[in-house]
Amino acid sequence: MFKHIITRTPCPAMIEGLSEAGLGKPDYDKAMDQHNDYIRALQTCGVDITILPPANDYPDSVFVEDPALCTPHCAVITRPGAESRRNEAELIAPVLQRFYNRVERIVEPGTLDAGDVMMVGSHYYIGKSARTNEEGARQLIAILDKYGMTGSIVVLETVLHLKTGLAYLENGNLLAAGEFVTKPEFQQYNIIEVPVDESYAANCIWVNGKVILPAGYPSTRDKIAGLGYDVIEVDTSEYLKVDGGVSCMSLRF
Repeated sequence: MFKHIITRTPCPAMIEGLSEAGLGKPDYDKAMDQHNDYIRALQTCGVDITILPPANDYPDSVFVEDPALCTPHCAVITRPGAESRRNEAELIAPVLQRFYNRVERIVEPGTLDAGDVMMVGSHYYIGKSARTNEEGARQLIAILDKYGMTGSIVVLETVLHLKTGLAYLENGNLLAAGEFVTKPEFQQYNIIEVPVDESYAANCIWVNGKVILPAGYPSTRDKIAGLGYDVIEVDTSEYLKVDGGVSCMSLRF
């Protein structure tokens, strides 16, 4: 169960955020409304929510998941793979020190976006991607080992981040899209396959028995609801335009 959530209000510069989507620039006012709806969804999950102010110098700073990893035993300040996001790690560090006595760091030459890290119990799957290199993954595995946790590397083929195509919904249930459906590493789980035309819906979050899912993906919604989860849909269309999704906008611990 999660007790705490950290989010950051999007800044006006988010319309210039990193993007491979090719869907045009976000509408900032609409993005703000969507972020408020996201917060309201989190408020139904029985968690304490810390909302950080906008960081106007960092267009992608609304995506707080990437510069930090929160585990039950320590926090890890990452070293984002995109150079324009490196200083976001320093923004989040003092916030995490409010909650953790033990804060570790990924250091050069390692790079690691925590959007490439999926927690399943005490094990962490780490995607080797365009943003997370092998050295960054190796450093994280060493940190996890120090605290009695484990990690393993998953090589990504097409997607930006591991959690672009995966979401662990607890109880052995794994939502998976695209390349992850057949990867050997995940065959031990009950895989809920996301249809190709709904692949964006794979980026969702389990929060204390509820699943927060991007709106507009009825097949995936029905599959998750059919397993007994309370599903909350939120519109994240403006965040899709800058390569972001539901999991990207919060730290959960």
